[in-house]
Order: sequence, then C-alpha cells, then structure tokens
Amino acid sequence: MILGAQLYTLRAFTKNLEEFEETLKKVAEIGYTSIHLSGVSCEYTPEWIAEKCKKYGLTIALTHTPFERIVNETEQVIREHEIMDCKYVGLGCFPNFYEMSEEDMMGYLAQLRPALEKLKAAGLGFMYHNHHVEFGRREKDHPILMDQILDAMPADLFGLTVDLFWVQAGGADPVKFLRDNADRARFLHLKDMVFDIPERKAHYAPVGSGNMNYEDIVKVAKEIGTLYGFVELDGTYGEDPFLCLKKSYDYLASLGLK
Repeated sequence: MILGAQLYTLRAFTKNLEEFEETLKKVAEIGYTSIHLSGVSCEYTPEWIAEKCKKYGLTIALTHTPFERIVNETEQVIREHEIMDCKYVGLGCFPNFYEMSEEDMMGYLAQLRPALEKLKAAGLGFMYHNHHVEFGRREKDHPILMDQILDAMPADLFGLTVDLFWVQAGGADPVKFLRDNADRARFLHLKDMVFDIPERKAHYAPVGSGNMNYEDIVKVAKEIGTLYGFVELDGTYGEDPFLCLKKSYDYLASLGLK
C-alpha cells in the first residue's frame, strides 16, 4: 500500500497557483509520493497539475470529482484524468447526502451507472468516499444505507475510498469493514480519532496519536491488497497541517508504509 496525502487537509494553502505549487513541494519533502487531488481552493488546469506533480515526484492517484460532472460531463472527466495520468475518479459524497432519502440515494446510483460503465470502458476506476451517514438507517427497521449501496452496485464498477475515521464514527468496525469489502477497498483515508472531553465529541488527530487500531488496520489493508492510503485531517484545531501530515507519515512509515 502506497502512502499519500489528501490535499483537502491543505486546502487553506492552495488559494493561488504559486501557493499551491509550494504546497505540493512541501508534501513531497515530507516523503509522500502520491496525492489525492481534492479540496483545492484555486483554479488550475489538468496540464498544470500534471506538470507540477511530475516536477516534485508526485503521482495523482485519485480525484474527488463532483457528482454532476461525473454524470453529465463523463467524456471530459475521462480526458482530464488521462492528462493527469490518474486512473481513478472519486466521488466525495452524494448530493445532499445528509438529507437524502433512500429513494434519492437509489436515484443517484441509477444516474451514476451509465457514467461508471464509460469510465470502466476507458480504463478508469470509480471510488466512492464514505462518511458516517452511510452507516445509519433512514428507518429503524430498514437496512443500513451502506449495505443498500453495495448491494445495488457491482464491485467492478463501484469501489471504495474507505474513510476509516467515519467508519468508526458510524459505529462500524474499520478492520471488519475492510475484510468484508476486500474487493472494493482500493483506497483508504487515514486519520485518527480522539475524544475531546470538554467539547464532548470526537476530534480528528494525526495518525498514531489517537484511539484507532492502526496497527491492525494497516495489517489488514496490506493483506487485502489496498492500493493507497491517503492521510487526511479535515481539521487540525490550530496545529500546523503540514506538521500533522509529517507526524502521520512518520508513524505510518514505522508500520512499513511509504
């Protein structure tokens, strides 16, 4: 499993092209060799990002692409990924995913399927990124949303970027979820969880500094053939995000990742 950086962590440092390039340089200097292209604040072209990543020895393994673009601009999305030499198109979440009904969700999947067939025909894969919502039920006697999603979509069209923090936050066991979805879990989002007693809620933390069982997570990810693990912190609570990425990198490197 290759260790990469999720650029959403560094979104505050991508406000213009000059700043974005400096951020890519710093990511490479930490030791990361790959990025998940997501959350960038400035406008850029596929040609620009491809050239800058080549300059700093980074590969673009995965994107987050808006649902509407995947569905309505499929051919253009394919061309952009070919320019970036990126083999996987990612979706961060469904539209209005906190409020969506089961009927909405199944409608989104129906809209996606023709586009996913086109991606597959072009040699690209699709990866869906979970939050905690998918591990809930819209009605107490209904199936879990994630189970409904996976039952509706074949693994060869619908892979997963498993966000391990959100799996645990949703009440599921990250290790068991990886084992149960070994044919889909090609990518991971790696961030740790701590409980803030004064605020009475869980917080993100650099990997290795929280309560999640990353030794077993990494072991299982290697066993099932996960391709990439991207360090991501949605928030760092005043700590330098680059330092958080380095702390995470150093810990994960001690577990044999690089």
